[in-house]
Amino acid sequence: MYDIAIIGAGINGCSVAYEFIKEGKRVIIFDKEGIASGGSGAAGAFVSPKFSKAGELKEMLHSAFLYSYDFYDKNFPQNFTKAQLVHIAKDEADDEALHIYKQNTQLPLQKIPIDLQIQLSEDAKKREYVSIDAGVVDAQRVCNDMVCGAKFVKEKVETLIFDDDFWVINESYSARNVVLATGAYDMLIKEPYIKLRGVWGHRIDITTTIQNPCSIHQYVSISPSDEGKIAIGATHNVHFHPEKNKEAYDIEQGRAELLQKAAKTLNLENVEVIQDYMGLRSGSFDYLPMLGSLVLSNETLLTCKGSLHVKKPDYSEYVYYPNLTMINGSGGYGFVLAPYLAKILTEHILHGKKISERISPARFFARWAKRR
Repeated sequence: MYDIAIIGAGINGCSVAYEFIKEGKRVIIFDKEGIASGGSGAAGAFVSPKFSKAGELKEMLHSAFLYSYDFYDKNFPQNFTKAQLVHIAKDEADDEALHIYKQNTQLPLQKIPIDLQIQLSEDAKKREYVSIDAGVVDAQRVCNDMVCGAKFVKEKVETLIFDDDFWVINESYSARNVVLATGAYDMLIKEPYIKLRGVWGHRIDITTTIQNPCSIHQYVSISPSDEGKIAIGATHNVHFHPEKNKEAYDIEQGRAELLQKAAKTLNLENVEVIQDYMGLRSGSFDYLPMLGSLVLSNETLLTCKGSLHVKKPDYSEYVYYPNLTMINGSGGYGFVLAPYLAKILTEHILHGKKISERISPARFFARWAKRR
């Protein structure tokens, strides 16, 4: 019997595993392909805030950035590279947004290093930018290190059954709690109100004769140079889903698109692509993450029939799956949000700390029920 079973070994699942291991709990984690084998393994894994005007997601990402920067630096310094981040506007609307951001942020702002200014394209030099101290995570290594102490099972979870106060997984493993961290792939639990946006991510590692001292975000994300290598990546294909599309993803076309977009920012020279990383990343339809218990829709429709159409529903009246939670919908900010959300979820499961209703999956049930 395990204290917790986590389904999905991307950065979300691995972060939850780390928190429970730290609490001395018995942890088992499942993934059909391997640790950080999907969207997390294909991520650039930048740790940065959201550079935009005010909003709930911006505020959450600001808090998550401060927390996660310290989290990686303290717990996984061998997998965390501190690097100045230069975020460059793509158009005039971005120019305005970054100008407002710089006026209001409390983060210390930096100037673009001279050696990077020389290598920027003429278009990039004309745009507004924000530069701060940030970092880059080694995605696969940090995920593997996080689950050290857990039992990892490379196996697709086919069955998940609640029986007499515990969950049975694939008829072979049992756990008191289950966390779904499956990203945009099959979530096992079929609830009509849970919908996720799958966005295909592609990252390439290249060699180039230029030296880039900073992380750069504009049309794509570009990492600092590391022993002559630079990573270029983006969540750039909303139409491809590996479980739905009949035709395979066109890797050559994806490479060409990434290099074309990177060249709009940086004058790359003598480029050779040495490796591709690809995977599906998931986001919610209101762009905020999803964290907490799942509503049993049929039971809740029956028991809360008279109060489903009120302006501000009381989520505490809903019926929930027992000891089943999810962590999902981080989009392209997985490595920023995951440690922050995993801490909140762990405190909720083990110590009863309340999770904000703004990121609860119940918010989607409430909207779905009203539409009915």
